Amino acid sequence: MRGSASSEYLDLLCLGPAGRTAVEFKYVTRQWSGTAGTPPEEYALRGHNAPDVARRDFLRDIGRLERFCDREDQNGLALLITNEASLWHPRQRRMPTRDEEFRIHHGRELSGTLLWASGSFPDNTQVLRGAYTLAWRPYVQLEGTGAEFRCLAVFITPNPAQPPPPHEA
Repeated sequence: MRGSASSEYLDLLCLGPAGRTAVEFKYVTRQWSGTAGTPPEEYALRGHNAPDVARRDFLRDIGRLERFCDREDQNGLALLITNEASLWHPRQRRMPTRDEEFRIHHGRELSGTLLWASGSFPDNTQVLRGAYTLAWRPYVQLEGTGAEFRCLAVFITPNPAQPPPPHEA
């Protein structure tokens, strides 16, 4: 995004006659190997082994998309596909984790200021202007352990407080 103090990048920008849609993708995997598709193709996925970082990065994407949606003709989509069940299932923990406020399990509502480790890492703080209720959906079920894939889509609406800039000739 130009015009700001630092550059930001998008995974995909879709342009249409009625506006623009920015898309951010995340594909986080746990280890799995098997065959899928027609014709069958062999896959060997490695495990990313850092669901806390995946959560943080996904919320950064949402924040980036909110900044992009500063005009009424711009919206966004943050999309996460994973077979890492700890991302969509909340777990009971005895002690809070450093990414407690960054949890993205099914049914969670994200909004406001989210602190990493109670604010001990200010660079990880994420402030959201919108409120998002998270709804994980089935993506594909393959064979074997770790073979259930789900997706999470978060839609970011335009910020009506910002008028669109005049069209350039």
